[in-house]
Amino acid sequence: MNRSAPRLRALAALPFALALAVHLALLALSYDRLPDPLATHFGPDGGRADGFTGRTAFTAVSTGLLLVLGAGWTHLARRGSLWGAWATAGFTGALLVLLVRDNLDAADPARVESPLTNLLVAVATGALLALVGRGLTRLVPREEPAEGPGLPDAPRLPLGASEVAGWTRATASRPLTALAVLALAATPAVLLLAPWPVALLGLLGLVIGLPGLALARVRVTVDRRGVTVRPALASRPRTRIPLDEVAGASVRDLDTAAVLAEFGGWGYRVRAHRTGVIVRSGETLVVRRSGGREFAVTVPDARTAAALLNTLAERHGKV
Repeated sequence: MNRSAPRLRALAALPFALALAVHLALLALSYDRLPDPLATHFGPDGGRADGFTGRTAFTAVSTGLLLVLGAGWTHLARRGSLWGAWATAGFTGALLVLLVRDNLDAADPARVESPLTNLLVAVATGALLALVGRGLTRLVPREEPAEGPGLPDAPRLPLGASEVAGWTRATASRPLTALAVLALAATPAVLLLAPWPVALLGLLGLVIGLPGLALARVRVTVDRRGVTVRPALASRPRTRIPLDEVAGASVRDLDTAAVLAEFGGWGYRVRAHRTGVIVRSGETLVVRRSGGREFAVTVPDARTAAALLNTLAERHGKV
């Protein structure tokens, strides 16, 4: 059992709880100073209001948005992605607070303006809270290491006592690339042109597009540090399993049916006892972690990667 899971879920939910508390407190204190309806969508012509929502509906929709995002991150967050939960809560919460501020004491909501600096402030808030979330990662312990590799019959790559070796390959998904590009391209149009609350769907473009683009082409590396999976064009975000957490590695061939049945689709997948970076069907490196969970990544020449990883983990356990 992963003892760090409750603490991780609590830390992932915390920024959304804080953002919701601040947002609802601001609404309660300034409710009588807000117009009805509020200006909730702004056009490209100087940020002038062109969409409006009643106060009650705005309260319900904004509260629901924070709750849904919080629930999603609480369920999906892992130790290495805790910063993403804090960044999302900071960005979304800041936008909502700034929107309320812009509407305060407005006699005519049609004259309310939302300057571009609001978006910059929201981005800066998200970046600052991302650093906070990353700092809090140290409060989440790593899974307890096992005594050594647990797959004695798994493939090995023969290495001499003084030999060192590394392996790296890139793998890509054209459909995921196309989906990510389309999502990002649609985001500005939806945010600027769609009426409220449909405009909120523009945020989904960022939620889908940015992770999708990062996962569209990934690089898998096996070396003395363990196994690392990261975007091919950037060093972050990344998933790394150190050698002392590797209980064994094997190879599977996943067809479409297996991908859907075991992982529920493509992308970064999270299941009860396994996680995976599944960008295509085919040869898959499966790493069994010391805590009992499995990590899988689809990559060509996975057999060589598994053999080298088993050899390095076995050697590491004897040091």
